[in-house]
Amino acid sequence: MVQTPSQALSLHEFLKLPETKPASEYINGKISQKPMPKTRHSRLQGKLIDVINDVTEKPRIAYAFPELRSTFGGRSIVPDITVLRWENIKFDDMGEPLDDILIAPDWTIEILSPSQSSNRVAGNILHCLKYGCALGWLIDLGDRSTLVLQPNRQPELRYGKDDLILLEGIELKLTVDDIFNCLKMQD
Repeated sequence: MVQTPSQALSLHEFLKLPETKPASEYINGKISQKPMPKTRHSRLQGKLIDVINDVTEKPRIAYAFPELRSTFGGRSIVPDITVLRWENIKFDDMGEPLDDILIAPDWTIEILSPSQSSNRVAGNILHCLKYGCALGWLIDLGDRSTLVLQPNRQPELRYGKDDLILLEGIELKLTVDDIFNCLKMQD
């Protein structure tokens, strides 16, 4: 993770800065840039978004967004996948979603990159939970596991054929193996 030289900026000042690629986040008064995703990370992110949106968009239950900036509780973070319940998506007069998300995601999903600190990424998920998020996943490509975090509950580490907990109201059954099978592109 790239750290920007420290010059004390407020959150308001940070939000006026131009966006970076990859995205920068504002956490505890510091700006740090997320690592550039690699192939497996990007593949898993895209496929998982498709799987979620296939069952949530038409019935207007929720929607999964890639790399969506969320600013709340003194932080501005960019989870790999942000899932918002339909009622938490604000729309303009043309039916298009508004750009600024000023609430915690309903479900946040992070895919751990090799250069990221697992504690730092877990810290962002815990921040989301503190501010109203109902569910967080930390997917570790290295050991093919998913850490499931929920408010007021012990974290649960899931592997293989273990079922994953999903956001309430989403009619989908996923195991950890299902998540990692998304990486396959050839038989």
